[in-house]
Amino acid sequence: MESVAWDRSGRWIEPFVGSAVVLLNVNTDRALVGDTNQHIIGFYKAVQQGKLTADSVREFLEREGSILLRDGQEHYYRIRERFNAYHDPHDFLFLNRSCFNGLMRFNKKGRFNTPFCRKPERFRPAYITKICNQVGWVAKRMQGKAWEFVCADWTEVLGDARRGDFVYADPPYAGRFTDYFNSWDEDDAAKLEKQLKALPCSFLYSMWSENKYRKNERLHQSFREYEIRTFSHFYHLGATENLRNRMTEALIVG
Repeated sequence: MESVAWDRSGRWIEPFVGSAVVLLNVNTDRALVGDTNQHIIGFYKAVQQGKLTADSVREFLEREGSILLRDGQEHYYRIRERFNAYHDPHDFLFLNRSCFNGLMRFNKKGRFNTPFCRKPERFRPAYITKICNQVGWVAKRMQGKAWEFVCADWTEVLGDARRGDFVYADPPYAGRFTDYFNSWDEDDAAKLEKQLKALPCSFLYSMWSENKYRKNERLHQSFREYEIRTFSHFYHLGATENLRNRMTEALIVG
């Protein structure tokens, strides 16, 4: 992000915050970040408010991990049912770290439905320590920062952008995986692109450029007058092996 021309006078705005990895690494003083997935927003608010800490996570995972080791997948599905009923962020973290292939997936009723990873020994002491260190690092990053987390549609978040802000948009990839939390298709992508071009501030837009099967022609046509930076990496996530391939990503600089 060092190559992005932004004086940090405004806010960092992300309408699809997801894992918040970009926000946490940019580490700006002010930010407005949103997502339609209330569980993601709830998790980061819990860290921000001190309701979920490295200590609380250690106590939770040591307890629930020992039960998982004893009862196996039966306990995973108990936690999943409990989370779908009460939405506790500690349960959310447990599921995220013990579900199949790390895929966070919800059905049309908004219920987490990813199956178990089939590793009852998942929460070994070293792994729990690693997770706790990550939570502690995130909490430290948030200290003293004016970061606002909102559960909202991306149109609302972008509608709040002002001159001096900077927008980073990394939506679901149209044409690939669309049932992460809600639907996302070519019409949504076209609507987003139109709103990005009308922003009163600079932006970065992340989208897939091409893979071994096809090229995202519509993206390149839509932003033909903008700088497009591309880079390739291997796409490790995917329910099946054939969905895990090399992908060329695009960053549109606006």
